[in-house]
Amino acid sequence: MRSLIRLICLLCICALVVHGHPHTNDTQVAASKQIKKWQHQYNKYIFKTLAKRSSGCTIEKLQFRREWSSLSPESRIEYTNAVQYLQRKPNLISNTRVPGARNRFDNINIISPILQPTGYIPPLASLLHLLILLRTECGYTGPQPYWDWTLSYKEPRQSKIFDGSVDSMGSNGAFVPGRNGTYTTAWRGNRTIPAATGGGCVTSGPFMNYTVNLGSASFEPRVALGTGLDYNPRCLKRDVSLDFANNLKPTDVVDLIGGNSNFEAFTKFFETSNGLHASGHFIIGGDPGNDGFASAGDPIFYLHHGQLDRLWTIWQVSHVRISTGQHGRPTTRIGTAS
Repeated sequence: MRSLIRLICLLCICALVVHGHPHTNDTQVAASKQIKKWQHQYNKYIFKTLAKRSSGCTIEKLQFRREWSSLSPESRIEYTNAVQYLQRKPNLISNTRVPGARNRFDNINIISPILQPTGYIPPLASLLHLLILLRTECGYTGPQPYWDWTLSYKEPRQSKIFDGSVDSMGSNGAFVPGRNGTYTTAWRGNRTIPAATGGGCVTSGPFMNYTVNLGSASFEPRVALGTGLDYNPRCLKRDVSLDFANNLKPTDVVDLIGGNSNFEAFTKFFETSNGLHASGHFIIGGDPGNDGFASAGDPIFYLHHGQLDRLWTIWQVSHVRISTGQHGRPTTRIGTAS
């Protein structure tokens, strides 16, 4: 129980955002102010709640998540070094159970293909697991960062996520001309993801030489049983999409938080085919980024889901009178997800 309380403390997010509406810069600025207001309300709620506690999750144990670009270059490098260290640590899961697992990073990434398609919870479990391992096995002392894509939706390739510098999350993939789109059988229905600005292997930054081991599961060429758990060593490919980035404007977040008054409506908006969840993955694109069952193989996955978790939390507090105890059950292609 104490370890669970510590995990909840680690999930307490306090950071500022930027947001707006698709028409003008003035609209985006107005939306940004609204997001900051919601964030402030969330901060006040958390501090007021924790101030009443003398044990368990208290203010003294509170940790703040940070947006990637707000971290110092040294802090960003500390994070990517820890992830790379995890990628070098020996696999602890039997290859009879998971044939493709070769390291500790793979051990986290299998959560998503095993539990899919139960919606948002598998990535949240992976996010928690990653932070625990980075702290307990890799000596990482910083926060779990998140990627606020609204800060760079106009040109994500120039952001500190994708600029390819030593303190980024690695570059876009090399541009491969003449490609067709990627036909995928995940993402709540079959669809073709259009080719974008890259398509090849990551060319610079911390994960330039990283080997992806698991997948693919939802597009060709599939390996063995096509479960996403098979061994398929290959370079990390990215295909940054400006079209999907345009689905993640500040106003899109305002519409998400302000326009959905119950959990089921929030989830449906969140999980539309071009919604915030899917579009964040398709900005990254490539392999495994476009693979709904193996996309956790790209380390940016965890920063994207850190942002989704942050927005979900802000929505909960902005609707706190109705969100407590609410149990919407949106339908997925196999069943339902609480």
